[in-house]
Amino acid sequence: MTASDGTRIWYDVLGEGDPLLLFNGQALDHGMWDGPHAALAERHRVVRTDFRGTGGSDAPLGSPYTLDLFVDDALAVLDALGVGRAHVYGFSMGGKVAQRMASTAPERVGALVLGATAPGGPHEVERPRESTLALRQAGTAAGPGKIGPLFYTPEWARAHPDTVARVLPRGPLRAQRLHFGASSGHDGWDLLPDIQAPTLVVHGEDDALTPVGNAALLAERIPDARLLVLPGMRHGYLHEDESKATREVLDFLAAHPLG
Repeated sequence: MTASDGTRIWYDVLGEGDPLLLFNGQALDHGMWDGPHAALAERHRVVRTDFRGTGGSDAPLGSPYTLDLFVDDALAVLDALGVGRAHVYGFSMGGKVAQRMASTAPERVGALVLGATAPGGPHEVERPRESTLALRQAGTAAGPGKIGPLFYTPEWARAHPDTVARVLPRGPLRAQRLHFGASSGHDGWDLLPDIQAPTLVVHGEDDALTPVGNAALLAERIPDARLLVLPGMRHGYLHEDESKATREVLDFLAAHPLG
């Protein structure tokens, strides 16, 4: 799909049923959904899309990226597919994009799933300094060893190197920085109380990349939101605890059909 400014936005579609739009984490591409993607597609028409700057999408570098720009791109993908309304599942930075989409285009969003994400702004519970230092090395040769334990328990990370590789940053370094700027510039605090979509907040109990206190803030701030904290899980709960996490998401979406 080509956006209004000429940027080509990659997407793919798998499965049948109510549409479900997936939003990737910061500077990650659609490969991060490998595994959960297929399970979700057993009940849904799942749309994966790469934000501009990652994966199969173009990476224009001349101006800042914003979460609203990512929302516009996603809505254009849905328009290209003839989808008027979809469930939305956003992970990490993708959860911030999902918050903005649910706030600014509520008529396009069915149910909302916010995974391992935060409200942004001054209310966000900050990650520990050592996690920030590790994150800065994500694009280096030391990246797998630094990022793996942030996403997964050490034993699981060592046993699943291919999954660790899928959560390393993608795209040009400049685009990665533009993603960071878009994510860190988000402040959804005043938007959250107006979200109308039924919302499930999912988080790993031991997440040191986006501390679990952020999940509680989101669940308290969004009307009638449900909170699911997965014991012992870190940022990458959707892979390490895939069976439970995906089942909970599917059950939640089934309780809120698009109708």
